[in-house]
Amino acid sequence: MNHPSPSFRIETYSPAHQNVWDQFVRQAKNATFLFERNFMEYHADRFEDASLLVFKEKKLVALLPANRIGDQVISHQGLSYGGLVLSAKTKLTDTVVVFKEILRYLNQDGVSKLQLKLLPKIYHVQPADEIDYLLFLTEATRTRVDVSVSIANSAKQKIQGNRMEGVKKAERQGLRVEKTTNFSSFWNEILIPNLAERHGAKPVHTVEEIELLAARFPKHIAQFNVLHHEKIVAGATMFVTKNVAHVQYISANADKQQLGSLDFLFEQLITKTYADKKYFDFGVSNENQGKNINEGLHYWKECFGGRSTVQEFYEIDTAKYSALDAIFI
Repeated sequence: MNHPSPSFRIETYSPAHQNVWDQFVRQAKNATFLFERNFMEYHADRFEDASLLVFKEKKLVALLPANRIGDQVISHQGLSYGGLVLSAKTKLTDTVVVFKEILRYLNQDGVSKLQLKLLPKIYHVQPADEIDYLLFLTEATRTRVDVSVSIANSAKQKIQGNRMEGVKKAERQGLRVEKTTNFSSFWNEILIPNLAERHGAKPVHTVEEIELLAARFPKHIAQFNVLHHEKIVAGATMFVTKNVAHVQYISANADKQQLGSLDFLFEQLITKTYADKKYFDFGVSNENQGKNINEGLHYWKECFGGRSTVQEFYEIDTAKYSALDAIFI
């Protein structure tokens, strides 16, 4: 089968697609609000968008959020994760054709490699592992693995005593947690100075960008600050999806050990604020393109009862689309 499947067609994303794109994302089995265009395009000036929509006849059956650099397409450099987004109604037979047609389309458009930064499985609303099988068939190369710490709330472990000691310190000193729509105090007083001092880095989002995104997605983005005598001493920015409460940013001032500020904050977020979610995800502790782990940070997260989950990165040769011929017997 060397010609495009007649009932399937691919369209490159344009603004005219926004409504149908966003509607599909909201009901897909493996997508989050990060794939909605109002999130993807807050930094559109930094990326050459190469997102694709796949239709079976007139029905949209899959999306690929992506950007392009030279002869490579990446899903998506501006997002925490990407991959092939599927409807719950799209069965394996159609998914094979969808992925084949995407690879063929890219190959004919001069793209040699497709890079996928897969959505971690804890974010799947329904089983959505078709892509794992297709990566095997196309002999994709796994280029990177990051390790996160996630708590499964249905089988939650006790928070370790060393973390609860921090909670008691905080309670004795009258700390309190405040949910707020004001991100600037955390960004300017805590997060930016800490990243600059410890890593010579800046937050991925500027305060203006996170405020814009929070205004666009108020049900999904939340800021929690820890106050001591009404002065901010720590905070966390949360990205909340159907299954997962994910920590996007964590930071505290130099008194965090004496105050127990972060222990206090996360005990509350885990046991109260987001106890109804399937997972509480602390995010990765990796450095050096996944090759190293910040051991102290990873251990601190595990003390709250979390264990390791992974995020995988793959590279696919687009010429491998023919490997998806005649796989069904």
